[in-house]
Amino acid sequence: MKRNPRKLKWTKAYRRNAGKEMTVDSTLQFGMRRNEPVRYDRDLVNKTMSAMKRISEIRARRERVFYKKRMAGKRDKELAVARKLVAENEHLLPRLRGSEKKRLAELAAQGEDVAAEEEELLSTRKNQIKAFGGEKRRLKVRVDGGVDEVVEAIREEENDDDDEDDDEEDVDMED
Repeated sequence: MKRNPRKLKWTKAYRRNAGKEMTVDSTLQFGMRRNEPVRYDRDLVNKTMSAMKRISEIRARRERVFYKKRMAGKRDKELAVARKLVAENEHLLPRLRGSEKKRLAELAAQGEDVAAEEEELLSTRKNQIKAFGGEKRRLKVRVDGGVDEVVEAIREEENDDDDEDDDEEDVDMED
């Protein structure tokens, strides 16, 4: 089945067309095909090999700079989207008690860091709703040395004992 290479995301044509790869660079011309046969010369081969190493270093450096420029505004865009999401769904966020709000207002008047205090209050609140059991928070150490916080839900398993049930529908079948 024939496909348009500019529409397949893994092709060079797509990446160049979408602006994800460098299209104008003098180092790319060295990789172009040459249809003129050249007589073998040991010195020419050595020069070519050393030039290829140098060109690959230059290309790698330029590609790094190109990528950094391309990704420069990404963090700001992600923050803007996150702020918009929080603003639209503010009703879903946990609320602070009146006494906690007063204390945070006093801290703000004194000039202390209020955002960190507010996060700490929301994360350590005792009156959180536990629908099915609770949750365990564990620190998981990764192979590369990083640490992840894992939240596991603890659900109390219900034993289906007929003695404790008052249900009329639950009947034992004895042979």
